[in-house]
Amino acid sequence: MKWFWLILLFQTLGFAQPKTTDKIDSTAYYIQLANFNKKTNNYKFSLAFIQKAFNYAKSHDDIKGKAESLFLLGTIYFELKKTNDAVETFTKSAGYYSQLPPTADYALCYYNIGLCFMNLEEFDKAENNFEKAQSIYDSLKIDASGFLNLQKAILYKNKGKTKLAVRLLTEIATKDDSKEVFKTKAEALYQLGCIEQNLNHNNLAANYLNRALELNIQDKNLDQKAKILLELSTVYDKLLDIKKSYTYLKEHVKLKDSLMQLNNKKLDSNDYADFKESERLKALEIMTRENEAQQKTNKFAKLISVLAIALISILSLLSLSLYKNNIIRNQSNILLKEKNLELQIAKEKAEKASKARAEFLSTVSHELRTPLNAINGITHLLLEDKPKKKQLHYLNSLKFSGNYLLTFINEILEINRIESNNIEIEYINFNIKQLLTDIQHSMHEIASKNNNEFILDIDEKVPDMLLGDPTKLSQIFINLINNALKFTKDGRVIVTAKCLENGNDFSRINFVVSDTGIGIPEEKQETIFDSFSQGSIEINRKYGGTGLGLTIVKKLVDLLGGKITLTSEVGVGTTFEFELNLLRGEQQIMIEKPKFYSEEVLQDKYILVVEDNKINQMVTKKMLENKGMKCKIIDNGEESIELLKTENNFDLVLMDVHLPGMNGTIATQHIREFDKKKPIIALTAISLNENREMLLSFGMTDVVTKPFNPENFYRVIAQNLT
Repeated sequence: MKWFWLILLFQTLGFAQPKTTDKIDSTAYYIQLANFNKKTNNYKFSLAFIQKAFNYAKSHDDIKGKAESLFLLGTIYFELKKTNDAVETFTKSAGYYSQLPPTADYALCYYNIGLCFMNLEEFDKAENNFEKAQSIYDSLKIDASGFLNLQKAILYKNKGKTKLAVRLLTEIATKDDSKEVFKTKAEALYQLGCIEQNLNHNNLAANYLNRALELNIQDKNLDQKAKILLELSTVYDKLLDIKKSYTYLKEHVKLKDSLMQLNNKKLDSNDYADFKESERLKALEIMTRENEAQQKTNKFAKLISVLAIALISILSLLSLSLYKNNIIRNQSNILLKEKNLELQIAKEKAEKASKARAEFLSTVSHELRTPLNAINGITHLLLEDKPKKKQLHYLNSLKFSGNYLLTFINEILEINRIESNNIEIEYINFNIKQLLTDIQHSMHEIASKNNNEFILDIDEKVPDMLLGDPTKLSQIFINLINNALKFTKDGRVIVTAKCLENGNDFSRINFVVSDTGIGIPEEKQETIFDSFSQGSIEINRKYGGTGLGLTIVKKLVDLLGGKITLTSEVGVGTTFEFELNLLRGEQQIMIEKPKFYSEEVLQDKYILVVEDNKINQMVTKKMLENKGMKCKIIDNGEESIELLKTENNFDLVLMDVHLPGMNGTIATQHIREFDKKKPIIALTAISLNENREMLLSFGMTDVVTKPFNPENFYRVIAQNLT
């Protein structure tokens, strides 16, 4: 215990302070000692040396010394979250700096005052002080746009000016990860994540927040990290990723607990009150006027008393703090356990629901597509047999109905796939102008059918090469343009692409699809994006359609980070408009030419068909024979394995995925054990987009989805035969 008193006494008297070349009893010397103790979290001694620095500067009429002393005191108040005291101290420091030639520290004073008012949510005062700081930096020709623009963006966000905030934050976030900007970049990415999360763009919010967390690891800003972890937990909770949400929440609570302990070590409440009430700068001035000998005696006596009281107070506060922290920790652990149990139950329910939905869709898809394959296949065969003119009309109607039903099934599956979050955004280079031009060409026949003029208007400022998801963009435009052409007759459909902003690595583009068609009644406009909504029963009967196209469009636009709006007037026309932020592409794209095949490749080829449905057996056999191929049909996977072991004269295998007993995927795995090269094409009635990679992983060469398009069916066979 005696050693503890001696060490504490030596530190107080300055024996354990860093060496300095500055003159003893100077402002610079005391400020250096204050900074040393501040860096080691010894805030109590740091405050004492700041008092000495200010007193010395005042006794020598050193304006700069007084300004620097108060500036350092303000930073300590700010770090200890004594915001009102920090504002008062920084304001006094700025008053002294104003009597000197302008410096960067003078500007930094106003910047710190602005940060204080931000914490107090007095945003107008904060903006005023940031402008003063900007004015001083401009006069000094110092570029301080990085951290000032970050605070302006946060101001815009709090005032509801989201677009202005996003623009400034995006500029900061797109800069290189250099030492000068990565601190502001981490905060900018965090703010962007918060904005996107408020707009329910949760995938985009997660992307921004994860990037912010990566940069924070370099900065080691624990307060900022705690905020990011809490926001990530909220975002993944909305994305139904319960495991990640719980992990980030647990890290947040653990970090907040550590920060609480760290802050308690910096300066306890008694030390702060003692400094504010009994050792203010004025009291220090009075002390300097006392007799030097008496002053030393009083200092020593006071020191002993203060040390004794401080030691007792510190031990008492430490015990109280440990007791409170223990209670808080126990309460947090109980809360976390309860939350964990709730999350586990919710996770299990979500997984069961997701599994049930997936199994239901798989079953429905198979049960609908299998008979539909027979309908479309038989219709195709009858049309090829040169039917009578009267029969041709019926067969074309049957073909149209089959294709309509197939489109309906595909759209239902697409909506459910988007809603289940089982869809990812691709980032590949594409030419937006070429994409729109190709869509225009593909819809020329539909436009001509209703005698419509189809116009494409692309702004010259729109970059040729962009980085994004062309497949989902194509789905959006095809649905919107198809609707516009269908509901317009003897009119005009215009597709416009206008560049609103070109950043360093992104472009903000406004897309508009407008027509002069029948229009949408005002009372139906609010529900037009709902599933199976078409305005009225009469419109459905007259024009047809599933009423799912606009639902898919809205969900895809939301997924890409945009928002679609509608303006329409009955008898005048309809306009759909949305904006997207697209990254700039870096390379030219080689446009893949369509692959053609020669029917000579198919002649006299011997095909093994593994199919259990009798009607599909008949349809497949007839379609193969129509192109000069021979085939053998078996109805189970076990027999196909034994047959291929003994007969090696088959050129290709058509393998149905769903077979009685051993299914097609397992049968293919066994075949690949003794035959690595023979082409095996999967015939499946399940959605191709969800299962292609899985089927190929079992050793299948290619995939054809039922009901298959005859031309695509022949082309896939020909490509695998060559």
